[in-house]
Amino acid sequence: MLEDLLIARGEPLVLAGAGALTGLVFGWAAQRSRFCLRAATAEVAGGLFGPKLAIWLVAFFAAMALTQLGVAAGLFDVSSTRQLAAEGSVSGALIGGLMFGVGMILARGCASRLLVLSATGNLRALITGLVVTLVAQASYTGLLAPAREWVSALWTVPGGAGRNLSDTLGLTAPGAAFLAGVALLAVVGFAARRKLSAGVILGAGVVGAAVAMGWALTATIAASSFEIVPVSSVTFTGPATDTLMALVTQRSVVLSFGIGLVPGVFVGAAAAALAFGEWKLERFGADTPMERYLVGAVLMGFGAMLAGGCAVGAGVSGGAVFSTTAFLAVFAMWIGAMTTVRVMALMSRRQAQTV
Repeated sequence: MLEDLLIARGEPLVLAGAGALTGLVFGWAAQRSRFCLRAATAEVAGGLFGPKLAIWLVAFFAAMALTQLGVAAGLFDVSSTRQLAAEGSVSGALIGGLMFGVGMILARGCASRLLVLSATGNLRALITGLVVTLVAQASYTGLLAPAREWVSALWTVPGGAGRNLSDTLGLTAPGAAFLAGVALLAVVGFAARRKLSAGVILGAGVVGAAVAMGWALTATIAASSFEIVPVSSVTFTGPATDTLMALVTQRSVVLSFGIGLVPGVFVGAAAAALAFGEWKLERFGADTPMERYLVGAVLMGFGAMLAGGCAVGAGVSGGAVFSTTAFLAVFAMWIGAMTTVRVMALMSRRQAQTV
């Protein structure tokens, strides 16, 4: 049936449809659950292991458990993904992750959160997200590309077993699925103890399920296609850049999974906000200075291209397939974000004492 659909409609349209469907699920669930890495890191930096951390952990381990379960069951194969098969950059993951972590605190949201918030009427998030996208493009093919390439080349690892954490740990796919499933059950219990409602916990789980869904759909299409189809999942910096550049530089849009994903997330999040009466316009104000958001956007745009993706792309999607550099990137994001929260709190206290 899938082969017939690919023949009738072509790989680009089918991939875009898969991306749009994945995005709709992710956008709705992310808006309802308030899934946000920035919020989780800020909470932990303040010494609290609370509900925001629980939401992020449920999404992370749901993505990992469901992805590894699909691989273990032989439903799809993720070994050809760029997070595993291509050469990786340890220096890019660490330095880019640190930059991204600092940036998302300054901008009050990572790339995925900015997209979700912009769909709910937040103009701060919309403008900040556009700057992230422009800087990411400049880092990929423009003025900042040489700097990105230099940093990335400082410490690289070959693709294959050297970049697969499950191989390094000696884990089979069933073993990885079992451990991730146990971790998921543990964090669901943790979330329940933090008084999160069943709906919020389910929403966080669906965020992770959307990541697994992306891997499953693209891997299945790739296995059935006569053309070379990249196996990918939910990530935002690259697809957002592709979407923006397609709209402003091309007369016709070249369809792909990422091109479908970004508008899908936007529509899903907007629909959820409208359905629950949470859509409202929000602008920059005295307590939300634009310059801080713009600095954060620049750091995130460059950092994401160094790290191999955003907090979801490098962190959750990459973590779900046990990419070593993805784990390093998300670790660096946590360190950069928590350090920034504490430095900003210290500066705020000193400023208050001098007034």
